[in-house]
Amino acid sequence: AVELPSQFMENYCWEWRVLQGMSAHIDTGESLPRALFDKMLAARNFQSGMQMLRQVEFSLFDLLLHSDFDPAGERSVLDLLADVRREVAVLVPPAWHRFPNSFSHIFAGGYAAGYYSYKWAEVLSADCYGAFEEAGNPFDQTTGDRFLREILAVGGSRPAMDSFRAFRGREPQVDALLRHCGMIAA
Repeated sequence: AVELPSQFMENYCWEWRVLQGMSAHIDTGESLPRALFDKMLAARNFQSGMQMLRQVEFSLFDLLLHSDFDPAGERSVLDLLADVRREVAVLVPPAWHRFPNSFSHIFAGGYAAGYYSYKWAEVLSADCYGAFEEAGNPFDQTTGDRFLREILAVGGSRPAMDSFRAFRGREPQVDALLRHCGMIAA
């Protein structure tokens, strides 16, 4: 319920009309030049597939650690992580790297067995933003009113999936996220 709207709003940082109004040169006060914005757009999805796989790695590690791991067993936490990396990682950190020691989200951040919710919220938020794209205007009033009513106004008072369905009128689809990440054609 929290991640969906926050990630949704990030889409507007890639809208020229919005960025013009919220960016300025520190010394001159001039808005971001369009040529620089276009370069940013061109670089936006650089290594997005690698980033997505990294999130999948974190999520799988978290889920397996909290569901299928025996701390008194023969395998260590690092063995579990190595198994996950063999399955999904493209780049594997060196053996001396101790990522689990600093993965505070799942040990101190309240996301134990729930780290996947970051990626799931990306699916939901991209799909919600897709409604604005389908309307042909990221500032479409009718779509915005529906988003306000069905997502923002209800917050955590109902399950996020119910809010999503109320807004989109269907189950989530990954297409918008893949499109926004440059993994399928726009």
